[in-house]
Amino acid sequence: MIRPSFFYQKLASYGINFYTGVPDSLLKNLCAYVTDHAQNHIIAANEGGAMGIAAGHYLATAQIPVVYMQNSGEGNIINPLASLVDKEVYNIPVLLVIGWRGKPGVHDEPQHVKQGKVTTSLLEAMGISYTILSKEEDQAGIQIKNAVEFMQQTKECYALIIEKDTFDAYTLQSTMDSGLTLSREEAIQIVASAINGKDVIVSTTGMISRELFEYRTIKGQGHERDFLTVGSMGHASQIALGIALEKQDRHVWCFDGDGAAIMHMGSMAIVASKAPKNYIHVVFNNGAHDSVGGQPTVGLKIDLPAVAKAVGYKAAISVATKEELEKELSRLTPHSPLQTIDGPILLEIRVKKGNRKDLGRPTTTPIQNKEALMDFLNK
Repeated sequence: MIRPSFFYQKLASYGINFYTGVPDSLLKNLCAYVTDHAQNHIIAANEGGAMGIAAGHYLATAQIPVVYMQNSGEGNIINPLASLVDKEVYNIPVLLVIGWRGKPGVHDEPQHVKQGKVTTSLLEAMGISYTILSKEEDQAGIQIKNAVEFMQQTKECYALIIEKDTFDAYTLQSTMDSGLTLSREEAIQIVASAINGKDVIVSTTGMISRELFEYRTIKGQGHERDFLTVGSMGHASQIALGIALEKQDRHVWCFDGDGAAIMHMGSMAIVASKAPKNYIHVVFNNGAHDSVGGQPTVGLKIDLPAVAKAVGYKAAISVATKEELEKELSRLTPHSPLQTIDGPILLEIRVKKGNRKDLGRPTTTPIQNKEALMDFLNK
């Protein structure tokens, strides 16, 4: 395995010390090391935005930047790869570090299988040269040298593909205590228990969907009311909007995370513009990409309710304790005698980082989940 310090210092020896991107579980040890040691490091809203930041850095310094991501982020970078940094446009070199989830022959979750199959072919289609980084430091050092020389000579991008268990362990040191006490799992349980049996939930990728699934299982409930968005990070709110507009006799709840909401924040403006009265957008905000190593987001540094109000949500509320949450739910929950607010509503729930180590994963397939939800919606 490669020490994160070795990789970081090897790039630094070539004058490469600017990092931006979106955290990935296969890169979590490297990302943690970068967070602790890099003076120039920006965790971007999404991978396309990271490419823009990287291009700006190169324009200002003529120094090659690093953009890191999970391979699912390739979809977000295709536009700036083709229309910004490509050799036929501005010809800007960027070192891409891509975690290879769903590699063929390696068991992974369903949402990673297709992306794993097309990871390298997408790079080939875009004309991006790449190599699969060796897990041996001597060989990896040669590969990094070759990548840097290629970028210096051609001013083109180059990708290092990172397989599972490439980087040695490293624990993030620069963590901050938010002072929050309510766990995300408890908050999910409180909200889910208050929702009417006719209504549906669209939950975002990662821990939120896993914790919602486990709550239903523990309670002996079915999963037909929940759409578990196991992939497509940042798009759960639009899936929920599509359902809400067609099923106006039901309330639709979007269970979102701060990282996901920030990734495609413009989606909130579209929700507000359509003004669905039956739409409730719940953002569980812990200021972290919890599913991929706990790297920080700007979630706790910004005012998400103010953003929602500014784009046109009818109401926007923030809570941080169980008591506050239960009080607000009595006003927000449809069919409650105290319900006084129509949607779209944003409910931010500020929660602490972390999850149970024994947290399970959904035992139904995505297609089974889809079919059960569609049957439920059409009853």
